[in-house]
Amino acid sequence: MEQTAHPGPGARTARWLPPPALWAFLLLLGVVFAGAYAVGRAVGPVAPGMHGPGVTSDAPPRDAETPMEHGGGH
Repeated sequence: MEQTAHPGPGARTARWLPPPALWAFLLLLGVVFAGAYAVGRAVGPVAPGMHGPGVTSDAPPRDAETPMEHGGGH
């Protein structure tokens, strides 16, 4: 029968903890993301009114006016 030593009351259990630099990096990443998001919300769209090819107005296209080009290269 094997005997194992029981750790004393002052012994630490082996638990993996990420290094403090990883926590600092994740915090910095979150701060940069939040700042960029806040600036983007404050500034608004980059090009308001910009539409894809074939759209000339803000009204939704009707079926007869929808271009039938599907990028075939013709």
